[in-house]
Amino acid sequence: MISHLEIALQLLAAGILGGLVGLERERKNWYAGLRTHMLVCMGATLVMIVSQYGFENIVRAGLIVLDPSRVAAQVVSGIGFLGAGTILFWRNKIKGLTTAASLWAVAAVGLAIGGSLYSAAIITTILIVMTLALLKPIERKFFGSTNVKEIKLYTEKDFSLTELDEIFKQVDLISFDLKKDKQEGNNLIQLTVEYKSRYNFFDLANELKNLPNVERIEVID
Repeated sequence: MISHLEIALQLLAAGILGGLVGLERERKNWYAGLRTHMLVCMGATLVMIVSQYGFENIVRAGLIVLDPSRVAAQVVSGIGFLGAGTILFWRNKIKGLTTAASLWAVAAVGLAIGGSLYSAAIITTILIVMTLALLKPIERKFFGSTNVKEIKLYTEKDFSLTELDEIFKQVDLISFDLKKDKQEGNNLIQLTVEYKSRYNFFDLANELKNLPNVERIEVID
């Protein structure tokens, strides 16, 4: 049977390692931050401890045989429900996938600690933190993050949509809606634009504003 001291040390290690990952998410103000990652990691560790030692009093050689890996497998699949709660679909974008993946990863770290695989747990935690904290700037530099904005374009009746062709070759146009403004009798063009962070959105706004027969534009963040 595992000692009380070792149980305490394993849970403490799980809290620390899970907290390291949670701190990185906390500084980005994600819903799953420090406490959530600590709880997931410690919970997974406890589940692993219970699966290995919690049934020793009922195991009988040749009569009752238990498979400790079955309980751990339920953690791997079950943590997906918690991760799904951090994923949001907002303005045609999916957010929270990285946080969901980090929750799933710290659950695996907790299982490793519960299985006394300390070196694997520590190395994995270091790699997780490096992936979350260090690769993001590199990703932004070479690929650019994607942003979405909504634009309301108020134009005169004789405004030609072909005026927009050259401008929107520079960015990705997600949706397009043309309406008539009943009060003023003019056109109201509603646009949803997706663009990379390295693209200067204010240049786009100025280009739209300077088009012929455009009265005004509204940008919704």
